[in-house]
Amino acid sequence: MDILNLPTYTIHLGDLRESAGDWLRRQNYPKVAVLVDENTEQHCLPVFLKKTGLADFHLIRIEAGEPHKNIGTCQTIWSRMMESGLDRRSLLINLGGGVIGDMGGFCAATFKRGMDFVQVPTTLLSQVDASVGGKLGIDFMQVKNSIGVFRDPAAVFIDPDFLKTLPYRELRSGFAEMIKHALIADEAQWQKMSRLQDLAGLDWSPYILHSLRIKQSIVEADPFERGIRKALNFGHTIGHAIEGHALESAHPLLHGEAIAVGMVAESYLSHRKLGLPLPDVEAIKAYLTRIYGAFTIEKSSYPDYLALMHQDKKNENGQILFSLIHPVGNAVVNVACEPEDIEAALDYFLM
Repeated sequence: MDILNLPTYTIHLGDLRESAGDWLRRQNYPKVAVLVDENTEQHCLPVFLKKTGLADFHLIRIEAGEPHKNIGTCQTIWSRMMESGLDRRSLLINLGGGVIGDMGGFCAATFKRGMDFVQVPTTLLSQVDASVGGKLGIDFMQVKNSIGVFRDPAAVFIDPDFLKTLPYRELRSGFAEMIKHALIADEAQWQKMSRLQDLAGLDWSPYILHSLRIKQSIVEADPFERGIRKALNFGHTIGHAIEGHALESAHPLLHGEAIAVGMVAESYLSHRKLGLPLPDVEAIKAYLTRIYGAFTIEKSSYPDYLALMHQDKKNENGQILFSLIHPVGNAVVNVACEPEDIEAALDYFLM
């Protein structure tokens, strides 16, 4: 069992039998609710209940997927919490991926002005990203996580066994955030990861722990994203715009797939604005293309992407601000880029 102690809560990495069950019994919450979607109810809830021994709880079920990460689904969750008689001394367990964690945490943080919640992330993406840092929220008007709060969970329990329930595409999506962590903070880890080929057969635990430690160090230095924590947005300014736009199409992208596109484009921006050597940019593009394939974006959609980027939370004074890298393993935040820079980066992705 690996344990990471943050200032206000602890992350447990390992078998739930050694962590969550004992923790729940010690806390002795008068009422507990578990938030799931149809996928985690089928594949993860039986594992969670068997390993923790939790028997007395209220089940709250929502529809799976990013399209449901909105205020309407929050109303459904709040209604079920109210009907179940939950109060500020109750606990909400968020059992699922990033959508469940972000939205469930947001609902708990705002219900009756705040109740405890626990994150039990079941996807690789949520285990290495959404489980750390207390950023909670929902999407609004195609803008990712534009309504939300900062609130830490009471605890986080990460069990790699849940990854066995995931399709390969979901594993690959989570891997994008791990690549991002290496590119912004650990060049040696990037070199190691860029040699990986078979994600399906990987022992994920050491890679999860490494990513968690990178994010932990950044979050502890800047808990409210006023400075260096913005480094975690590398690949996300362009990636979120592409993801938000694709949500309205017949072929929505998973988060990590869109961030992979964003990292290629923003690596080129790093070359154009900061001088990141072009061979480094080409190595990043080659590896991400090998893992994620050649996703196509349309030049006709550039104005839509730019409109969404203008809504990005990092922006100031009307400027679109990016978190870029130079050299690999080092992030530079608050880099202003003009539309022509961004379009050139999108063109580079399409080359």
